Amino acid sequence: MAGIYIHIPFCKQKCTYCDFHFSTTFEEYRQKMIESIASELVSRQGYLESKEIRTIYFGGGTPSLLNQNELQSLLDAIYENFDVKDDIEVSLEANPDDITDENLRDWTAVGINRLSIGLQSFKTEDLEWMNRAHTVEEALTCVQKAQDAGISNLTVDLIYGLPNLSLSGWKAHIQQVIDFGVPHVSAYCLTVEENTALNSLVKNGKIVVSNEDQQSDQFKLLVSMLEENGFDQYEISNFSKAGFESKHNSNYWKGEWYLGVGPSAHSFNGVSRAWNVANNRKYLAAIEKKANYTETEVLSVENRFNEYLMTGLRTVYGVDLQKLSVISPLNVSFRTSCDVFIEKQWMTNNADILVLTKEGRLKADYIASELFIID
Repeated sequence: MAGIYIHIPFCKQKCTYCDFHFSTTFEEYRQKMIESIASELVSRQGYLESKEIRTIYFGGGTPSLLNQNELQSLLDAIYENFDVKDDIEVSLEANPDDITDENLRDWTAVGINRLSIGLQSFKTEDLEWMNRAHTVEEALTCVQKAQDAGISNLTVDLIYGLPNLSLSGWKAHIQQVIDFGVPHVSAYCLTVEENTALNSLVKNGKIVVSNEDQQSDQFKLLVSMLEENGFDQYEISNFSKAGFESKHNSNYWKGEWYLGVGPSAHSFNGVSRAWNVANNRKYLAAIEKKANYTETEVLSVENRFNEYLMTGLRTVYGVDLQKLSVISPLNVSFRTSCDVFIEKQWMTNNADILVLTKEGRLKADYIASELFIID
């Protein structure tokens, strides 16, 4: 089984914390970009070696800016060139301001059956310094609109560790999402990336980010509140009710194959990773000239071992020791470290599947680093 990721490099405006690839000036080549991505889907149909496609994910950027015909043309290119599973999960990332009755009708008409809504915060001040395109009012009404349109498979994004976000304020954000009745929540700690507007604001002292203790307290509150309301923390940053786990993202964490199309998109086929040029005009020119626009890295044994270990430990699926040992034999040091973590009750080993405990999830990066193969 495999998945297809489609990167739509368009946004209305740039969020201060974002370092993803996109453009806010795209109307002059919008049609050409859609045609080029469709062309890439056709030309790279052999990448997945006829594996059945179980998930399609429109990410970005802001794919909710695409109209019905644009979405349909990309989906047609997939259905005509790949072996697509009947009950496929088709996800679309959407901004609250794009969730209108008309768009919802269009999305369901082309087969979108899962929405990922970027709420981030319910405070006007936060949305303003983030430079988000939506308002608090739109954040409060968009979920109900989607549910009324018959889309029940919904996930919403929240950010914790925001400047001046108190524990009580964060609790109110979580409660609001619980009250929405959505079956999936993704929550991420605010990260200050280089080459972002947020980085400049922090350096200039205009924004003071929260400290590690505040972030930890907010994360623990998130976990406890969602678990009390029937959510399973199936990945460190992702929580779902039974049956609503993201199939697409779960495949990433399980090491399944995927094809990424569009500028800056990444692909993985088990032994190598490929990525497209992160420049819209260079991508378009290369597609037109049938020139190369992709770089490929053949992963070393160490990289494959460490990546599977790192992603697996973040999930309830855990790390299959038999699968890991196929990549590289498990040495004495590895097994000794596992025993230490099990003794500390940070990890369990059930039928050769390593899974982190609640306490262990708070130390996931450290535990993984201690088990890595080091060149």
